[in-house]
Amino acid sequence: MKEADLYLPIKSFLEQQDYEVKGEVRDCDVVAVRGTESPVVVELKLTLNLNLILQAVARLSLTDKVYIGVPKSAPLLKTKRKHVLKLLRSLGLGLITVSQSQLVDAVIEPAPYQPRKSSLRKERLLREFAQRVGDPNQGGSHTRSGLMTAYRQRAIRIATLLERNGPSKAAAIATELDEPKSRAILYRDVYGWFDRIERGIYALSPRGIKELESWKEDQD
Repeated sequence: MKEADLYLPIKSFLEQQDYEVKGEVRDCDVVAVRGTESPVVVELKLTLNLNLILQAVARLSLTDKVYIGVPKSAPLLKTKRKHVLKLLRSLGLGLITVSQSQLVDAVIEPAPYQPRKSSLRKERLLREFAQRVGDPNQGGSHTRSGLMTAYRQRAIRIATLLERNGPSKAAAIATELDEPKSRAILYRDVYGWFDRIERGIYALSPRGIKELESWKEDQD
């Protein structure tokens, strides 16, 4: 398939909606006009990539009705379809695809983007920010063991206490660390760091001993 193979099916698709369509007008691959409405611009490419998206964004200075036209089989649409559609919507761009049999589909229409806010996710973000002690992670980087979260910081405090004191009662740990969630952290044992010796009494597991040392090295 060539870029020119996209033109005729898309031209026909627009003409069926009473548009007058012309190709290669002032650097625009496709321009369609219907009465006094704002023109429609379609930028054609065989590959959906950043250059095509930037080209389409530049056309927004001409009209709000800008589409990207690509083959339905474009690799990025197969591997990252959900993310691609979300990106195009956020930019106010539309998407038209053309199949091998020249079937045209207007997948999304150009429109102003109004993202839905998630109050729950916002609350979780702010809670994690508030509960995290200091700034233990360098933005954009990852340690070999993962990111330092507020939950992991609490687990490390408990593990450090067990390393120092040996097997201890969950209630005593909660009191000494002033950590009301100590019992839950010990019981859930998300990281496999704690062994339950007997009811209500916990010790540091072999994995906990090893990984606690690793975390200490990462923080040095």
